[in-house]
Amino acid sequence: MSFPRSTMCAFNPFKEQSHACSQGSYATKIQGANSLPANQMRSLPFSSIPSQRKSLISFSILLQIELGALNKEKQYGAAKGGRHSNYVPAPDGCIPIHLNLVARHGTRAPTKKRIKELNNLEKQLEMLLSAAARNGLSLHKVPSWLKGWKSPWREKVNGGELIPEGEQELYDLGIRTRKLFPDLLSDDYHPDIYTIKATQIPRASASAVAFGMGLFRGRGSLGLDRHRAFSVVSESRASDTMLRFFDCCQRYEDYRKNQEPEVEKRREPVLDDISKSLTERYGLNFTWQHISSLWFLCKQEASLLDITDQACGMFSLSEVALLEWTDDMEVFILKGYGNSLNYRMGVPLLQDIVQSMEKAITAKEGTHTHLKGQCWKLYLLCSIFLLAEKQVPGSYEKARLRFKQIQREQSLQLPPRPPATRIWKGSDVAPFAGNNMLVLYSCPATNLSDEYFVQVLHNEEPIAMPGCDGLNFCPFQMFKDKIVAPHLEHDFDTLCTVNVEEPTPPTPPPEPSKLSLFRWLFSLWNDDKQPRTDEL
Repeated sequence: MSFPRSTMCAFNPFKEQSHACSQGSYATKIQGANSLPANQMRSLPFSSIPSQRKSLISFSILLQIELGALNKEKQYGAAKGGRHSNYVPAPDGCIPIHLNLVARHGTRAPTKKRIKELNNLEKQLEMLLSAAARNGLSLHKVPSWLKGWKSPWREKVNGGELIPEGEQELYDLGIRTRKLFPDLLSDDYHPDIYTIKATQIPRASASAVAFGMGLFRGRGSLGLDRHRAFSVVSESRASDTMLRFFDCCQRYEDYRKNQEPEVEKRREPVLDDISKSLTERYGLNFTWQHISSLWFLCKQEASLLDITDQACGMFSLSEVALLEWTDDMEVFILKGYGNSLNYRMGVPLLQDIVQSMEKAITAKEGTHTHLKGQCWKLYLLCSIFLLAEKQVPGSYEKARLRFKQIQREQSLQLPPRPPATRIWKGSDVAPFAGNNMLVLYSCPATNLSDEYFVQVLHNEEPIAMPGCDGLNFCPFQMFKDKIVAPHLEHDFDTLCTVNVEEPTPPTPPPEPSKLSLFRWLFSLWNDDKQPRTDEL
């Protein structure tokens, strides 16, 4: 029996998308998830499972990701897309016995920090208009919305909370998950069977509640929709190395702190160029700081207010592409393939995922199969499993090469600047309510040499993993040996403790000459160089 390879759905950031490429008859369009219709853009163009195999859900929502491109700020429905043909059914005789679910929180309001930024933008725009008037400059080129503009969030004191659209996204995801795995999730609720976890972030726990309401809808006795109560468990932020490992990893904190200025240096030239273009276009003396805030406003208006003809309308299509690239580059460096520490520090989560699968395989009567949903940044699993790949002609071999680089834990090359085509796009990886599912299948009735297989779904689309020879259903042992094992060589404390002793460099040869010493130093430098020839 052979296992088909899959192709990912085509993604159009400015076209209303549906879930047609998700899971066969289960495919539905997300309700309450907004999109960006093109005509509003001004310038932006799953037999019954044996009774002993029960399910334990460990659904964790944790994501403090600032996804900073217009399409990255999109809700799940707008970022999802594709064709029904991408659905890959399980081979005959195979049944799912375990699921790991990783999800991002739903659409949220701007954070307190961002609200302050928008309030400041309001004042800055007033100053720009006043200065132009004092200098006798004509304001006829200035967009009318900008004159007297007030931030829609100016009266808010707090921010970052899950908004109704975000609640709907996770509620719908819970419903669809049960439709996809009805037999796996057929047991009545018990906290030891369905353990829902969330981090100590309000929008994360709220998203977990919304997901649970959808998952258990019609399974209780509360209200007309027969909801039921369920528990949500959280770990202290200070010790949550499984889900908030980035908060517990001092080495990563130092890396990020050191890299953020470098990221800004890469962004500023683009923002400067765009500020000059907008100054000429509208007659106002824009700076790169104005452009940065206007770009953030554009993303918030488009994703939260369905407004695309104000801040977004000030940018040309090529400028939008450049601004998206700067945001993708930032995420790549600080959260993606730009540094192996970004995913190596997630080893506690990876260990737990694999151990839960192994427990499901060895389960006897009275023990549980696990449906886990552990979530921090979707970038972690996407980096480890190399999910952020668009399966286009000729891309598979390149994906295998990149996978080998990741096995060696080498940093990959930065995404190329537009107009060059790039694979790495944060909008594909982690939209609001974006998710990864790792499904463990038991195939006892087949003639396969392996009995257990793993399937990966990224945003509910089946993904072929380069580390498993491009198969949709990867033999579990191969999954462990080729994809997981290289990363389990690390220990979280060793990786993340700053004062850990660094490896001692080789001792120089005993020759006393300066030339010998120079050659030794040069050899160290040369050995440390890591060739990077692939682009994402």
